[in-house]
Amino acid sequence: MPGGSRDILEVKDLVVHYFSGKKRIHAVNHVSLTVHRGEIMGVVGESGSGKSTLAMAVMRILPPNARIVGGHVFFDGVDMVSAGQEELRRILWRRMSIIPQAALNALNPVLKIKSHFYETARAHGVEDREWVDKRALELMRLLNLDPERVWESYPHELSGGMKQRVLIALAMLLEPEFLILDEPTTALDVLTQRFILDLLKKLHEETKITMMFITHDISVIADIADRVAVMYAGKIMEVGDVYTVFKEPFHPYSLALMKSIPSLVGDIEEMKSIPGSLPDLSNPPPGCLFAPRCERAMPRCRREEPPIIEVKRDHYVSCWLYAGGDVGE
Repeated sequence: MPGGSRDILEVKDLVVHYFSGKKRIHAVNHVSLTVHRGEIMGVVGESGSGKSTLAMAVMRILPPNARIVGGHVFFDGVDMVSAGQEELRRILWRRMSIIPQAALNALNPVLKIKSHFYETARAHGVEDREWVDKRALELMRLLNLDPERVWESYPHELSGGMKQRVLIALAMLLEPEFLILDEPTTALDVLTQRFILDLLKKLHEETKITMMFITHDISVIADIADRVAVMYAGKIMEVGDVYTVFKEPFHPYSLALMKSIPSLVGDIEEMKSIPGSLPDLSNPPPGCLFAPRCERAMPRCRREEPPIIEVKRDHYVSCWLYAGGDVGE
């Protein structure tokens, strides 16, 4: 997929493997993706599709048993894959930060909230406590947190929604340009999820920060994202603007995802689960990885991996149904 000056992040042919004993697990398999400056890019897919591994690879914070074995990740022109530790230190948290999966467990239970802010700043070379105080209190107010109560609290004294907002504030502390949110609403009740999503949209509008929002919840992506990438078994199956992908999905997997979620309108009998399960990524089958579960699979799908095809302007699909065909504008 072509990049350009408007892109803050460009992932090119990225390959990430996990190593477990003699097994090699193909977690991210030749992924290419761009994120435009100032947008909210959604990444959606089933559990095990490689979404979180993609996020960790972009940040260069993969666990010890994972390795980037191919490809590049360009953040504003800097290749994160080959960057040295000093260059990473200048970028991570200062220009790009992440709220990781299971983030509610990320706060140290024996430290007050203020200490989390001071330690985060100090770890990245900021020693000015007065600046940290001012910046943290600004963020708390922006995120509808009561600074007087939260600043002196321990994590166990806060609700799940409050802890999530503290983590968002921590990620925003050093004024990054790019924020990755990995399943930020998963552990929250529905009302708190709604509240957090509204706050994130407000944060985006007021700061113009670029976001990559990772989730298995399609409804969340439909509500918050500008564009969406649909991942399956370590590969990207479809990329396009949210409205087009959700209203007129081209890839059979995208369509199956749409049909697998309940709707308040329409016939409930039209909703159905996707048959089968994700392939064994330690021994992936040839061809399209979705072919064993695809109702429209052809013999070619089980033999050859499909290329990425631009089916409409800025709308890409990895599927043999469209190879050589013109679906129009």
